[in-house]
Amino acid sequence: MKTINTSKKRHWMALATALTLTGAALPTYAGEGHDHGAAPATANANGPQRMADGSVFLPKPAQRQLNVRTMVVETAELPRAFELNGQVLMDPNAGGKVQPINAGRIEPGPNGLPNAGQTVKKGQVLAYVVPAFAPLERASQLTQLAEFRAAKALAEKRLARLRELSDTVPRKEVEAAESEVLSLTDRMSAVGGGLSSKEALVAPVSGVIASAHVVAGQVVDTRELIFEIVDPKRLRIEALAFDISVANNIGGATLAVGDQRTPLVFMGAARSLREQALPLNFQVQSPELLGLAVGQPVKVYVQSKQKTQGIAVPQSALMKNAANQNVVWVKSAAEQFEPRTVTFEPLDGARVTVISGLKSGDRVATQGATLINQVR
Repeated sequence: MKTINTSKKRHWMALATALTLTGAALPTYAGEGHDHGAAPATANANGPQRMADGSVFLPKPAQRQLNVRTMVVETAELPRAFELNGQVLMDPNAGGKVQPINAGRIEPGPNGLPNAGQTVKKGQVLAYVVPAFAPLERASQLTQLAEFRAAKALAEKRLARLRELSDTVPRKEVEAAESEVLSLTDRMSAVGGGLSSKEALVAPVSGVIASAHVVAGQVVDTRELIFEIVDPKRLRIEALAFDISVANNIGGATLAVGDQRTPLVFMGAARSLREQALPLNFQVQSPELLGLAVGQPVKVYVQSKQKTQGIAVPQSALMKNAANQNVVWVKSAAEQFEPRTVTFEPLDGARVTVISGLKSGDRVATQGATLINQVR
């Protein structure tokens, strides 16, 4: 059985309730082999109905039931705007990547392996990498360590003899022997430490783990991405403009994520094209309110410094008619709405600029327009 869209279902239920409250008759159908009498030829004149000229008669009780809201619009100078596709990026000064210098096996850090979404602090040890050596390389290091041990043993014996003859041996020879013993000790520590030490993977910045790509015991390669850390309060938005002139004419910008809108601060434009488009960089004012994630696709509405005459209306007022034209519903009388075909441009994601089809003083349905559009 096909599932009905919840939003549409609510709209139809509200419309049906409005029809009932205003006394409009809903059509009924008889089952096969039954006769319920002749169906009414037209809807009740007191109920919502589509008129011959395309307008909709909507009684006041139905307007209240459908929660219809209107606003008077006025012509004004509005900025020319462009809708651009963008994506969320980390701030390079407030985010970082954790990658090992050596290939090896992953071991958990002091607090275990962090999960995506976990908060970490700068310098915190997230994991260890136990270096993996090839058999020949390990054998070579073990041989070198054995040679250093043997050489150190001989140097220590020689130093002991020189100290016994310190009255007859120049002081320089004793100091040289001591220096040789210390040097061999340091070399042994370096080789031995390389065989047994672990590489600590530390958080380069404070923030939230955006992605984690390892589990305990996993073998990783050099420079493989292990963790990605971001500061959710400091994110960047990159939008691609195919018209390069847009970069020199930006007066403002708005980020649209679902029903949320937030202003952006223009940071600058790149000087090299990507996919035949110019990357534009913006800073988000309040990214934590939007729950943004790195790599998330977004819509960016860029307002230029150029102005145009138009009427700003909420995007929710825009509908499609049977001919797939853009229309808004204008309240022409107390209980009548007429569709107006309009042309528009984007404004800020929440509103559009109507270029033609409306005039100052028109009262436009801004809420409930979807239900008005469904009246037949």
